[in-house]
Amino acid sequence: MFSWRSVSLRRHVSPAVRRKKMITIREEQPQDIKTIRKVNTRAFGQRQEADLVDKLRQNCYDLLSLVAVMQSKVVGHILFTPVMVEGEDNTVQGTGFRCKQCGHEYLLAFSCKRRHFCPSCHQKRVVEFGEWLCQQVIKAVPHRHFVFTIPKILRRYFLYDRILLSELSRCVWESLKAFLQAVVPEKNAIPGAVIAIQSFGDFLGFNPHCHVLVTDGCFYGNGTFRVAPLFEAKDLEHIFQHKLLRMLLSKGKITQDLINILLSWRHSGFNIFCGPRIHPRDEEVMENLTRYIIRASFSQDRMTYIQEEAKVVYQSKDAKDHKLFDALEWLAAMCSHVPSKGEQMVRYYGHYSNVSRGRRKKENQDGLIPCILEADDNSKAYRKNWARLIRKIYEADPLVCPKCQGQMRIISFVEDPEVIEKILKHLGLWLVKRRPQPRANAPPVHFHLDYSDFQIPFYDATSSQAPSIISDLRLDQSSSRLPDA
Repeated sequence: MFSWRSVSLRRHVSPAVRRKKMITIREEQPQDIKTIRKVNTRAFGQRQEADLVDKLRQNCYDLLSLVAVMQSKVVGHILFTPVMVEGEDNTVQGTGFRCKQCGHEYLLAFSCKRRHFCPSCHQKRVVEFGEWLCQQVIKAVPHRHFVFTIPKILRRYFLYDRILLSELSRCVWESLKAFLQAVVPEKNAIPGAVIAIQSFGDFLGFNPHCHVLVTDGCFYGNGTFRVAPLFEAKDLEHIFQHKLLRMLLSKGKITQDLINILLSWRHSGFNIFCGPRIHPRDEEVMENLTRYIIRASFSQDRMTYIQEEAKVVYQSKDAKDHKLFDALEWLAAMCSHVPSKGEQMVRYYGHYSNVSRGRRKKENQDGLIPCILEADDNSKAYRKNWARLIRKIYEADPLVCPKCQGQMRIISFVEDPEVIEKILKHLGLWLVKRRPQPRANAPPVHFHLDYSDFQIPFYDATSSQAPSIISDLRLDQSSSRLPDA
């Protein structure tokens, strides 16, 4: 079975150049060896990886070495080789183990230490990350799991410019922060969030989205936590949509015309999943969730390689569907999800940010157990949260009279559908936004009418028995038009 040994790509190639210039993948040629060594050295920042590739090339026969070429220049390299790890000198580094009773020995290879890619090596980091996050970062307060996704028409901008992924994370945080601060009317209230950026879908399609573990409320004062009341994720979706479109517009990625088109759609493509509340006592649920949000882009258990046909069969999560990849297509799909060197795929905000945690540790307050207060649903500030959100997002105050600019007050909440219908009918707004009836299509060129069951007598227009109303409609044979009245 082939094992992944090396993947390298020159990341200094700008996204604009990648869009204009075609990158092709082909097998390694003898004249590419020197260039491949330079690419590996530059990609990994050291010569050890390039030396390992050279040794594998000399000692292995059944290897698959591919290069990425752009304008006749090698800009990337990937190597598959069947490797047997042996306990001899100058081989793959690892830790040797020997049983004291039976003398059995084996060598455990070191981790590849690559960027959220290798499923086997990354699995250990997933477990370690889950334990560290639950013990060192997350506090014993209620949390929620959110998933923020964007329309397909906007995903290509993040594919060619991965810097935008950090801006996507920032938009998610600003939306959650504004929303939670609005529903928790406390002074200097701040939530805490851990946001993991993922770029892959079920079949390795490029689908940038964010998994968020956020406190279900806000911290304020000296270690006090106020639980947020129940809210609708649809309201949060409008805030996220506004902030993301404004960010892409400021970056020059989209135009105002595209924004108008997106806003005119019935389903904008923006979606927010809001999971149930996770209580502090649900430690196992929280730890499993922290592992899930930083999982690898693909699973070896769902992957089957057909060596004779150079095809890869990849199953869906529910094992009800599968997709067939060409070997090169599979490699290209995997490489599109490899983060750039130094790119942070997990970010911490608010109460869980590095600055906040460092400040609390310096003041010996990081280990304090927060005092949890339940949500105050009946407060006056909470009843006006919808107005605060509209002011922040759309820069308009719904409590200002449009005629005299005076302050308006809430007199009632209308929820009965019949009452709403009567009010809108009285204002003439009930059927304003009703979709118009579809226009009738033209009849087919060749059609036949069956008059066998017709109840009205049928007369030929040329017959003498036809009524006068039919006789008057006889065609003028000379001009092929209706006669003048």
